Amino acid sequence: MFWTRTADICDLYLNPPPDAVVLSIDDKTAIAARSRKHPGRHAGPGRPAYQEFEYVRHGTVSIIAALDVQTGQAVTESIRRNDSVTFQHFLTMLDTSIDPAKQIHVVLDNGSSHVAKATRAWLSAHPRWHVHRTPVHASWLNQIELYFSVLTRGVVRHGDFSSRDDLINKIEPYAIEKNTTAKPYRWTYDGTPLKAA
Repeated sequence: MFWTRTADICDLYLNPPPDAVVLSIDDKTAIAARSRKHPGRHAGPGRPAYQEFEYVRHGTVSIIAALDVQTGQAVTESIRRNDSVTFQHFLTMLDTSIDPAKQIHVVLDNGSSHVAKATRAWLSAHPRWHVHRTPVHASWLNQIELYFSVLTRGVVRHGDFSSRDDLINKIEPYAIEKNTTAKPYRWTYDGTPLKAA
């Protein structure tokens, strides 16, 4: 099962079907909106930057995102709940915004909202959607994880957020700006140029 699913996803990345959209979709939950208790210190000559380790929590933010594997552009949306209803709402939004003449191939992991009975029913009712599931415990095969990593480094890791809304208000413009210069990821399966498993 592992190698079959892995080979399928690698083949999809290497040989995307003509006249189709290839999406990588997942959610990133519980992103902490934190502010530092004390200000840090900027780097100076002979002096490294210092970042205070104590922080105050202001709640968490969860997002769902879809990455167009062929362009590198992504759509992100903040979500209150990570359930199949929210996931279906996101799929419906994508379905209505993508050219109806195009088939949609989507890479998904095995998260509960992705495999729920209602989600499977939604996908069955939309035959232009073709699902490619990652093997269990191998969501790293899903390219959206690269996008989340870049988002974490660019916004979250060294950020200082006064509230959930402040964090959301920094994620959204970052995602929009990133789309203006987006390029497909040079994804690798084993650290060498992309190849089939």
